[in-house]
Amino acid sequence: MGIYGAINSAVSGLNAQATALENISGNVANSQTTGYKRLDTTFADLVSGGGDTQASQVSGTTFATSRATNTVQGDITDVEVDTYMAINGEGYFVVTQASDVVDGSTTFADETFYTRAGDFERNQEGYLINSSGYYLQGFPLDPDTGNAIGDNPTVVQIENQPLAASATTTIEYQANLPRIPATNDYDGSDEATALIATGLGGANIADTDNDDFLDSSISGGSITIYNQNGTAMNVEVRYAKTQNADSGVPQNDIWAMYIGTGEDTGDTWYEVATMEFDDTGELIDVADGAVGTANAANDGLTIATLDIGGVEATGVEITFAGGSLTQYSDPDGSASSVSLEQDGYAAGELTGVAVDESGRVIASYSNNQQRAVYEIPLATFEAEQNLRRVDGAAFSATASSGEADLSGGGQILSNKLELSNADIADEFSKLIVTQQAYSANSRIVTSADEMLDSALNMVR
Repeated sequence: MGIYGAINSAVSGLNAQATALENISGNVANSQTTGYKRLDTTFADLVSGGGDTQASQVSGTTFATSRATNTVQGDITDVEVDTYMAINGEGYFVVTQASDVVDGSTTFADETFYTRAGDFERNQEGYLINSSGYYLQGFPLDPDTGNAIGDNPTVVQIENQPLAASATTTIEYQANLPRIPATNDYDGSDEATALIATGLGGANIADTDNDDFLDSSISGGSITIYNQNGTAMNVEVRYAKTQNADSGVPQNDIWAMYIGTGEDTGDTWYEVATMEFDDTGELIDVADGAVGTANAANDGLTIATLDIGGVEATGVEITFAGGSLTQYSDPDGSASSVSLEQDGYAAGELTGVAVDESGRVIASYSNNQQRAVYEIPLATFEAEQNLRRVDGAAFSATASSGEADLSGGGQILSNKLELSNADIADEFSKLIVTQQAYSANSRIVTSADEMLDSALNMVR
């Protein structure tokens, strides 16, 4: 083909270098795009016609193809937005796009896309959407078991609906009662003066006996619990010792536990149970009180109906499980190591949304409760380099890439973002080489033109 073949080869080189320049310019333009995967350029030769051996062939033309870098991790940076996340390792976030707004509510397209751009933020409808307009998808979680529901991800939506109240069912109680309580009545020597005032034991405390009761009992701590509709109830505990061990008479120390009624008239304290301790200070028996019933395990009690200040709660259990209530000698004469924990809470408003390190969307509420509401899957592919690029640093599956597998992937990192894997310094280096190669190909065209002119001038 001679000179004309050289021109054809040079033109193909110009076209190939132009493709490389286009990829370089796109990479530079997206060097700050979250989750962007650069496109490199691969060159291949086309053998021109000739003989059966290389000695009888000549160099042919070239063509350029784009080479994906989906498997090349971008740098990961820290951010302060709780719903931003990055993927360390392989995988893509599963996303979709909005298709329409019907009656003020967003509807979504059937097509699924995949992206590494994890700059998701919650919009006014509660959806997590990234800066390119893609909506995050995940598996909803069962509120009771915490397990994912189904195997098809749905659009993540955290609505502003309040978290319903949960009634207190259990109070976990821990305390050490002194062997001799330092009550106001105790004279410092006669242990009998530390016992509950005469005539007050074995029943609720009436308001007329309130002062005598306070003088002959000690504080046992307090806690706020919640009834069925989330109304707060302040539980105040006091203890009064009803029996001392006597070396001359085989018997154990016995205490009565009381809870304040929240009333100024009538009964001011409920007797909920009596507790017996052996000479080592261990709890050996819990007996029914005026309003409490000892449980079968002998390590706690249940109050069927607890009325505090006109607010009722039902079925409240106070447990001393694991030996948490003891009577060891205490020089201060007060209850020590007191700890009360309960399992109820009031209703709460949504205050925030975040993503944890296990890839779960966590909703936080004003009542200090948190709920895991979605699990974020990561999609992997057998041939992710064959994914089709779409706008917004996203991809769609193709027949060559295979279907998405949502059972694996890398690690989701919260409060982080994956940056573009395009490095400006590297792109500028490629730019210099591309520019020189383009100039060299244009020089071949010029030289071939001069050679044709010389051939044409031969006939003049």
